[in-house]
Amino acid sequence: MRPVEVLSAVSTGVWSWSSATGRVLLDGEAARLLGVGEGDGEGAGEGDAGQDEPATITDADARSRIHGLDYVELSGIAALAYTEGTLAEAVVRVVGTDGAVLRRIRVRLQIGGAPGQLAAEGTVQEVIETSVGLGESERQLSREAFLLNAGRALAEAPSTDAVLRVAAALAMPGFTPAGQAVFTIENQHLSVIGHHGYWTGGVPFDQLPISSSTPACAAARTGSPVYLPSAAEFRRRYPVGWDHAEKQAMQSWAYLPLTAQGEVIGVWMLAFREATAFTPEERAVLSTVARMLAQALARAYAHDVERDWAAGLQRSMMPGEIPPIPGLAVAARYVPTSAGLRIGGDWYDVIDLPTGRVAFVIGDVQGHDVRAARVMGQLRIAIRAYASEGHNPRMVLVRASHFLSRLNEGESDERFATCLYLEADPATGTLVVARAGHLDPTLTLGDGTMLIHPTEGGVPLGILPDPDYPLTEHVLVPGETMMLCTDGLAENGGHDLYTGQARLQEAFQDTVGQDLQAVADALVDSVTGPESYLRPGPHADRREDDIALVLLRAAAVPARTVRASARRLQVVVPRTEQERIADTRAKLRGMLYDWEPAEQVDAATLALSELIANVMIHTVGDATVSADLTGPRGQRVLRLSVADPAAALPHRRHPGELASSGRGVLLLDALADAWGVEPRGAGKAVWCEFHEAAAR
Repeated sequence: MRPVEVLSAVSTGVWSWSSATGRVLLDGEAARLLGVGEGDGEGAGEGDAGQDEPATITDADARSRIHGLDYVELSGIAALAYTEGTLAEAVVRVVGTDGAVLRRIRVRLQIGGAPGQLAAEGTVQEVIETSVGLGESERQLSREAFLLNAGRALAEAPSTDAVLRVAAALAMPGFTPAGQAVFTIENQHLSVIGHHGYWTGGVPFDQLPISSSTPACAAARTGSPVYLPSAAEFRRRYPVGWDHAEKQAMQSWAYLPLTAQGEVIGVWMLAFREATAFTPEERAVLSTVARMLAQALARAYAHDVERDWAAGLQRSMMPGEIPPIPGLAVAARYVPTSAGLRIGGDWYDVIDLPTGRVAFVIGDVQGHDVRAARVMGQLRIAIRAYASEGHNPRMVLVRASHFLSRLNEGESDERFATCLYLEADPATGTLVVARAGHLDPTLTLGDGTMLIHPTEGGVPLGILPDPDYPLTEHVLVPGETMMLCTDGLAENGGHDLYTGQARLQEAFQDTVGQDLQAVADALVDSVTGPESYLRPGPHADRREDDIALVLLRAAAVPARTVRASARRLQVVVPRTEQERIADTRAKLRGMLYDWEPAEQVDAATLALSELIANVMIHTVGDATVSADLTGPRGQRVLRLSVADPAAALPHRRHPGELASSGRGVLLLDALADAWGVEPRGAGKAVWCEFHEAAAR
């Protein structure tokens, strides 16, 4: 015997369902057990199909054939099974349109797929018992179970579209509509905002004047429901509206006003293929659902308006599409916090300067409310104005701080802001940074190694009356990526600054070789995507914050002009900022995080300090530091080079026992595997090399 014959012989049917189509496919036995008879379902024929024929019905129709209490119980069992990845099983009662229990069936099912694309398949098997009709108390329980389930689903719907989907899926106990529509009232007209199973060829009108002689307009005008139990009554009472209704092949209609806070905001229409008497019990159920639907629509509409307003406000405060910048690749992202109004004080900006350079700004105004957004917008415009006037980065932030201080005058809720202003020369890759209490930028090398780039900084904007913001200069070489971000990118998800940076380091490692837009998407996804919840930070409070992100990358130059390098670092140490030597040592250590043995990292750091100190003491220029790490791991070569504008070459000296200088060349001999001097057109560069294999 064929498997289908065996299953039919033991009263077992097979079915499948997809959330994408909203349809349930039944084989012949499953159709019989669910009471899908002649003319029922989309798969049944034009009147010649029997109960043993396959059928396709809507999921709402399938739910209406199951006792309300049993359906609620089955939904809970199925949800738990989906979460646990197991089979779901339950015994449910199949009811007819008159409320009588036709039979009891055992349902087994397996649910799979992602949320929004769920699919299920399973079997139904008849349980041999004596069928009993639903008594009055059970019918009441069935109605209550339906209303509880409908109320929960409507209360959880987050948007207008979600509310309409819930309304379309409602299965009334004992009477299920074949078509539904929801109208809203705007400017004394009715408009259809959603429909299901009705007007299959499209809504035949755009708007209906509320004065029209149609049942929907009558319900909207009077605030009272309109019940039409037969086509004859519809045609008699509303001959104008009958022209559209006649084509839908329905037998009964109900039009219920949707009232929220004492005001009619719309109309809910239900259409039935079979004549429906609309008993007092049925009218009570419909009226209750209409009230819940009205409240859900009003709440969802307010939420949609608030979200659209907040998104529009935030978009208006961000720059538009960033135009191409010759010599520099740029990617920027803004992600609002998922909580509250979804507006806040984080922002970024890209400004074309009159000098031909480009300024990049990133900042964060204290707070996550409308005032923070307002202050942010005003501050952004002020910084744009100061930058366009031609001020250098230091003076742009000084003036911005004074501007914010004036904004705070007379305010009980004073706000401050952190900000980083970077001026870039795309032709040379030179970056000049001024920082006001903001996070240091990070520098990612060609192999994905991320380094914190220490920069000079001052206090946040709006705190001191006369602040100062020192400048830091950096040269961005091909292959390096500089990241400017607000603290939300590092600290969201219960992370602190250190664990958050480690998370970003892994994201950078996974994007080596990708274009800058893909890198930006990967960084944001590592913080806000589903995988971020699998790796929470060490703090129990999963804090959420806005995210602003800007990535800069020097455009590639022909390979023959760039020395092949797995990692490359270039820093300028000005004579006036000798405290930057410590920052340069820290960057070198970050670059050598995986060098073995660690003792040789100390030697390289000491050699670098000596080379920079030689420039500071014996020349009158700045020190340009380059570090290149090449070769396979375990056999790598570190080449350090420090260039200066002086032409005098270093030479070996023999200092006395108490001499305070003169040991630089001796140190290089002792520490490095090789060293030398390269004369240059305007000065020289002293270099030294360390071989990883030599350390073993």
